[in-house]
Parts: sequence; C-alpha cells; structure tokens
Amino acid sequence: MLTYLKNMAGYKQSQLKNKSFAEIQKLFDKAMTRVNMFVDKDTELVKESSKKAEAEMAQESSLKRAGDELEQEKEKKQKIDNDQEEAEMKKLIKIIPDEEEVATDVIPLATKPPSIVDSKIMLRDFDKEDLETLWKLVKAKHGSTRPEEGYERVLWGDLRIMFEHNIEDTVWRNLLGNKVLIWKLFDSCGVHFVRFQDMHLFMLVEKRYPLTPATITEMLNKKLQTDHLNEMCYQLLKLMTKQLKKQ
Repeated sequence: MLTYLKNMAGYKQSQLKNKSFAEIQKLFDKAMTRVNMFVDKDTELVKESSKKAEAEMAQESSLKRAGDELEQEKEKKQKIDNDQEEAEMKKLIKIIPDEEEVATDVIPLATKPPSIVDSKIMLRDFDKEDLETLWKLVKAKHGSTRPEEGYERVLWGDLRIMFEHNIEDTVWRNLLGNKVLIWKLFDSCGVHFVRFQDMHLFMLVEKRYPLTPATITEMLNKKLQTDHLNEMCYQLLKLMTKQLKKQ
C-alpha cells in the first residue's frame, strides 16, 4: 500500500513515515476509490458519446429519409403538373393533314399569291439554317431598302419582320380588329404562321413579338395546326400563354 501511495497517489515518504496501518489503509482506500470513480466516469463518457453518435446517426438517417420522401413527393407532384399541363396544351393543338397544300398545288406557281408560295415552298422544305441563309441573301441584295417588285417586296418584308422586327412597324398596329383565320407551325424551320383576314405573319418559334392580347387569345382559340405532336408545339404554346398572362 505504501508503494502504491508513493508511486500512484503522489505521497512522499515523509508524509507516510509516522502513520499507523489504519491511517495507511484509509489513504489507500481513498486513492483506490478515486481511481475507480475515474474509470467509471470515463466509461460513462464513452457510453454517452456512443449514444450521442448513435442518436446523431439516427437523426441524420431520419432527415435523409424525410428529404428523400419530400423529393419523391415533389417529383410526383411535378409529374402530375406536367401531365396536366400537357393535357391542357393538347387542347390547343389541332393535328391535320396539309389539305391546303393539295388545294394550292393545282394552281400554277406563277399565279399563286406570294403568301401561299412562301408558306408552301419556303417553310415546308427549309430548315432553320436555310431560312437564315435566305435572309442574309435578301439583306445583302436589298439592305434596308424596300424592293419594288411584288414578290421580292413581300419576301423582304416577311423575313425582316421575322428576324428583325420592330415594335414601331405598321404591321403590329394593323393587328387590331384583324381576325385570325389560321395558325400553323412549320417545325422543320421553327416558324409559326398566322393568316389574318387582311394580312399574314411569319414568326420564329423562339422569339417574342409585340402581339396584342386579343390576337394571342384568338390564336389560342383557333388552335395551333401541326402535322404531329412534338416538343416544339408545347414550347410555342407555353411561350404564347406566358406572354398572354404577362400582358
């Protein structure tokens, strides 16, 4: 016990020299109690730390599971919303064969109105690159000067409005009271065409034009004519409905 008290409890020989066996026993028991209490406390700390780690892991797992469930719920809701939106969009689309082409093909090309020539020859067979090249050629030839010849004047005007429209152009003022007859998509070149009673418009699918709310509403009511359903139909309808809401 003396050896333990000196080496482990820090007592000096002079402190223990004159003490009785009972006193030495008492000091030894006290030192051992302190050691046992330290071990128990350390063990308890380890247990508490382990419990805390387990609790944190359980909480993290619970949060992850809740997050996964929330994400799944959001995806499910998004799918439902997308399905509903797609169903609404389908109501605004009319899939029809190109009956007008059959009717106009029997007319000699030289006698066809410029708008029919444009829509049936240029837009039916052109892709976007062809259309952009045509506009560059027309611009290079005429610049900002309006051609005098009938067909070239119509083509120049249609392409200029399509690629470089200006809100001050007379065509936008002429929309008021001009009834929509046909709204058609040419997806090969990304152009949609609107024929009115007294005029026509060719517009790129991805661009916004200064259409009046009344005109957009008429277009949507007429439904978008297309040969088949595709993503371009939906994107165009989304753009038009969004533009209508903002106005």
